[in-house]
Formats: sequence, structure tokens, C-alpha cells
Amino acid sequence: MLEIKQTPMGGNITAFLDVVSAIYKGDPYYVRPLDMDLGDRLNPKKNPFFQHGEGTIFTAHKQGRCVGRITAQIDREHLDRYKDATGFFGFFDTMNDPVVSSALLGRAESWLRDRGMRVSQGPMSLCINEETGCLIEGFNTRPFVMMPHHHPYQGELIEASGYAKAKDLFAWRYDVGELNSRTKRAREDIRSLPNVTSRPLAMAHITRDVETMVDIFNDAWNENWGFVPMTQPEVHKLAYEFKLILIPELTRLVSIDGEPAAVAIAIPNLNEMIYDLNGKLFPLGLPKLLYRLKVVGPKSARLILLGIRKKYRAIRKYAPLASYLYAEMNDATKKRGITLGELSWTLEDNSAVNAGIRLMGAQLYKKYRVYSKSI
Repeated sequence: MLEIKQTPMGGNITAFLDVVSAIYKGDPYYVRPLDMDLGDRLNPKKNPFFQHGEGTIFTAHKQGRCVGRITAQIDREHLDRYKDATGFFGFFDTMNDPVVSSALLGRAESWLRDRGMRVSQGPMSLCINEETGCLIEGFNTRPFVMMPHHHPYQGELIEASGYAKAKDLFAWRYDVGELNSRTKRAREDIRSLPNVTSRPLAMAHITRDVETMVDIFNDAWNENWGFVPMTQPEVHKLAYEFKLILIPELTRLVSIDGEPAAVAIAIPNLNEMIYDLNGKLFPLGLPKLLYRLKVVGPKSARLILLGIRKKYRAIRKYAPLASYLYAEMNDATKKRGITLGELSWTLEDNSAVNAGIRLMGAQLYKKYRVYSKSI
């Protein structure tokens, strides 16, 4: 007998957190996120997402054992922007059992339908600015921080429940090393412009700089598929989190004639430091994490954002800005002893961005799929 249990956001989510240990048992590439982090993200009192969103949690149980999980959520920022009556599901992890997966997806769909939604889309946890997509290619490496990992069967189970592809997202592997001649030339072209300046984000003024970063992001990504701007409380939360993990040298803020015009942000790949903690910081996890982060130092990093204001992308002399930023990030990571990077994610049909990444020498190595279904 299969039982589906509903838990309110901010409620007791022990089963929701622990089920992944059984689902991914024996998978050497799965990294369990920190329970404390997920608990805060799913708590309306701690996550500003819930100032413009609502959601719930479902878990599936067989013979007293949890065998799957899912969330269902509505983002009013998305609805205000697109007016498409689309709700979302996320954190979708199940045993390889179509009965379990269809039951969980069905309950999420019913919850969304009861609130006036006509389309279910996902997985997104909780929105497009967090983990997005189901892994469909590239199962044999660990995910980078804030990127999902799934068994190969997970996407098949979603499709078996009537979902179809909405969009694929790409993740690129980049081995830090020597720049090719084209990229070096692009960097020198930008450096030769006297009205262009660049600097790292300033930790002493991190909130101000993160607000600037998000302003550029909102302008640069505004026309991208699924884009939803961050709210002010979300920006402040991001600034607080950056204080804890950001390495200033792995950031770059470019100004043109004194106006902030472009930004690149890489963060340490925390997954390489928590892979063996099983989601627990206490009693031994926190000392291990701090030692690995502060003493050993990260060996990999994820480029989470690279954006250029639209008005500068149309000016020929600023065309090398993206390559300049890639070059600066390459050199900064090399100086920090980082040997591996991930650039993620990019849209499958953003040909200009994907071509630029390929020219830098990165390799497409993971694909994620966002699914959609009329409900």
C-alpha cells in the first residue's frame, strides 16, 4: 500500500531529507545537500521566496518506509511576469518505481490545480534561480554546488507521467590552464580601453556590490527563457550567504565610463567539501567543512553568473567583454590553486553564449531537462 503524506513548509521534514540516502545508496556521484541549508530554504520564516510564493511538501511511503519526495510551489513573481498559470514541482527524487513517481507528481499537480494553475513545470527547487532541471546526461561525475543530480531513470519516470521537454540546460566543464591566443587577444583589447575598469567585489560593501551585480543580471538576462528577477529581500539573503563563502578574487565587476556594465561570479564548489558529511554539520561536519574551505582550499569552482548589460553588447569595441571576463576568471582560479571549473547553466538555444564558452575550451558534459505538462 502506497501512502502519500503532505507536510507544510517549515514543518517536520525529516523523512523528506533522509529519503535521499536510500534512493542514492551505492551512487558514488551523489552529494547530499546540507540538511540545515535545505531546512532553511523550505522554511517560510527564513526564505524570502515565500514572500511572493507558497508551496507544500509530499513524501511517499511504503510499508513504513519513505520511498520518494516532491514539492509543489507557486511563484507569484513568475505569474505576474508571464501570466501563464504555471506552477512548479521540485526536489523530485524517487525509487525506480513508476507507481511512486506518478502518485507524487499527481498530488503535486492536484495541489497546483486547486490553486488555479493550468501547467505544471519542473523540476525547480524552488524557482529558476535555484536548482533547475532533471539530469539527463552526465551521470558519472559529482554535481557542483547548487546543481542537481539524479539517477538515469528519473527523467524517464517524469515522461511516463505525461510530461514533455520544455527546455534543456547545459553545464560545461572547464580545465583551468593556459588561455588560447584568441582569448588573450580579447583580454588585451579590453585592457587597452582607458574608460574600462574592473575590480573584485568588495567584502566590506558586499550588499551594495551584490545589488549592483543583480541589477546587471536582471538587465542582461531579462529576455531569457523563464527569467524571474530577484526581489530585494532575496538580494539581501544572497549578500549574507556570499559573506560566508565568497572568495573575492573569483569575482569581477567591470565598469564603463564609471557605470557598472558587466559581472562575473564564481563560488567555491562546496560539494567537494561536503560529499562525505551525509548532510550533517554536527558534530563533526562543521569542523571538516571549515578546514577544507579555509585551510586546504577548494580545488574546483562554479561560475554561476556572467552577464553584460544589453546596451554594451551591441557596441563593437566591447564585443570581447565576455572573453575578457573568462580570461580574468581563469587566471584568478589558477592563482588560487583551483584546477577545475564548471560554467552552469546555459540555455540550449543560447547559441552566442554557448559558442563563446566553446571557444574558451570548455566541454559540454552535463544536460538538464525542464519538463512541462498541461494539468
